[in-house]
Amino acid sequence: MDITKLTIKEARGLLDNKEISAVELTRMYLDRINLLDDKVGSYLSVTEDMALEHAQQAQNIIDSGKSSLLTGIPLSIKDNICIEGTKTTCASKMLEDFVSPYTATAVSKLLADNAVILGKTNLDEFAMGGSTENSAFKTTKNPFDLTRVPGGSSGGSAACVSASLALGSLGSDTGGSVRQPASFCGVVGMKPTYGLVSRYGLVAFASSFDQIGPIAKTVEDCAIILDSICGNDSKDATSLKYEKDSSYSSSVSGDIKGFKIGLPKEYLTEGLNAEVKESLYKSIDKLESMGAKIEEFSMPVLKHAVPAYYLMSSAEASSNLSRYDGVKYSYRADNCKSFNELIGKSRAEGFGKEVKRRILLGTYALASGYYDAYYKKALKLRTLISNGFNEAFSKYDVVLHPTAPETAFKIGQNTNNPLTMYLADIYTVAVNIAGLPSISVPCGYDSKGLPIGLSFTGKPLGEKDIFRAAANFEAEFADKFRVPAI
Repeated sequence: MDITKLTIKEARGLLDNKEISAVELTRMYLDRINLLDDKVGSYLSVTEDMALEHAQQAQNIIDSGKSSLLTGIPLSIKDNICIEGTKTTCASKMLEDFVSPYTATAVSKLLADNAVILGKTNLDEFAMGGSTENSAFKTTKNPFDLTRVPGGSSGGSAACVSASLALGSLGSDTGGSVRQPASFCGVVGMKPTYGLVSRYGLVAFASSFDQIGPIAKTVEDCAIILDSICGNDSKDATSLKYEKDSSYSSSVSGDIKGFKIGLPKEYLTEGLNAEVKESLYKSIDKLESMGAKIEEFSMPVLKHAVPAYYLMSSAEASSNLSRYDGVKYSYRADNCKSFNELIGKSRAEGFGKEVKRRILLGTYALASGYYDAYYKKALKLRTLISNGFNEAFSKYDVVLHPTAPETAFKIGQNTNNPLTMYLADIYTVAVNIAGLPSISVPCGYDSKGLPIGLSFTGKPLGEKDIFRAAANFEAEFADKFRVPAI
């Protein structure tokens, strides 16, 4: 059986019709990982024994006729999300030997649905980066071109789904870390409303921005995963309490005739690659032919989103990462003669270059004398950006925009230019600043055959609107899922 175009929904049918067992399906993915992941580098650890044990348990559930949509479905998990008894490294030397003593709520929910966990995927160290080149252990390659990056920080998760090394994956999105790699790897990536999915068990980078989200081959598959992992959690103080009227996976049906879609003018200026722009306008024509009404609007404050995001997220990172001091967690420097030397040397040797850059930036922004000038001003911008989106959603059902200004770039191309790397987040960070849901779907391929992503952003708890818009577009897009030749 060819699994390169298999979706979660199709696999569900095969499992329930007894055309394949959960153990056989899991073995097929494990064999493919053994065959291809040396080239792609998407996994940091493969939990083969645990996966086969989960698969056997899932088969027992299927045989009893009590399966859910994810029972027996092989998935992967980004390696900054905890699973009890497995390593959670955050792709950092600092946590190289850290074994999780508990399981994240999102993963517990997947396991309660008897999903099969294949392993943990690579990322930029502590989720800081947009290329997965900042991992302390390996650089993940883009399955469409192994000389190019998969995006980041959830590059391992996006690459493994794109390369059919899992049917779906969990990533985390702090400033676009699910959507940008999904765009680069030609798959679907979704960031839920802040608080919709529990952050308990997700290693904190910037707590007011971080959100776990699904990556899969189709919009419906992402909705199926979100149905499993969402919900209030008493272990996360920022978890939302809300009444959901039906499942997200049921919201992908229905047309978009009369749907009002806004397009921010500020996202159409310099810096947007010509082929990405052409693909965007072709997508707009397609949506209009389906009955949607698309209108440009202006939101000038968006031009301040990138600097505001990097100030606030780095400030939160500076605080969150202060716990890694060589005393409480894994990495500890040798031959230290004093307590201060132990902490300083452990952090200097344990953290990578990009993490240290952001800790320095965040610590500076929070320092006495600079707090009002930088951090407090960024917080005011956060309010203005949220107000700008609120005004937009008084007129439009969803906001449309490119996911990234360009397609996947060469490995090493931007490693010495952090400013260029940060500007790659120009279309995604405002969504995290305002805590909104957003989904990236493939909308085309450039002249090199590299995927291009299109994003639909919704109002808070507007997941059903963006699933509906994205699923309708996906149904009409001729190249729904192109299989990369690895």
